[in-house]
Amino acid sequence: MNPRRKKRLATTLAILIGLGVAVGFVLFSMTQNIDLFYTPSEIVNGKNETGVKPQVGQRLRIGGMVVPGSVERDEQSLQVSFGLIDTGPVVTIVYEGILPDLFREGQGIVANGVLRDATTIEAFEVLAKHDEEYMPPDVAEAVGKVHPNGVGGDKQNQGSGY
Repeated sequence: MNPRRKKRLATTLAILIGLGVAVGFVLFSMTQNIDLFYTPSEIVNGKNETGVKPQVGQRLRIGGMVVPGSVERDEQSLQVSFGLIDTGPVVTIVYEGILPDLFREGQGIVANGVLRDATTIEAFEVLAKHDEEYMPPDVAEAVGKVHPNGVGGDKQNQGSGY
């Protein structure tokens, strides 16, 4: 092989290795920052398709309805705990901070947090929906609620409820 071909081969290999390393870093960083969506039933029983349950310490996003009568506020701090339900078991959400103005019992919410044990999530963000008609498609499917315009309410309001 002549020197010119060796140089081209070395350059091509260097570029391919560099691209492989870059793709590896991107994929690794994405797995560290992805919040998977779960419902309370999926946290306890596992995903319907695969049966996979979230692991303790995993970041996740959970959606459901606040169980009436379950909101407990700590007198000494801003810590609030409440039950969240879809169609099955209740999961407890613990949140330290000020809840959204639209938060109330019996309302649909989405919380971002970390799974602390099999049925407890320590939330770092709680989002409440803005009206009674809209529900995210994932939550609507899990709860089994179908609106006249399809799953999740009217199409023009989707994405603006949180």
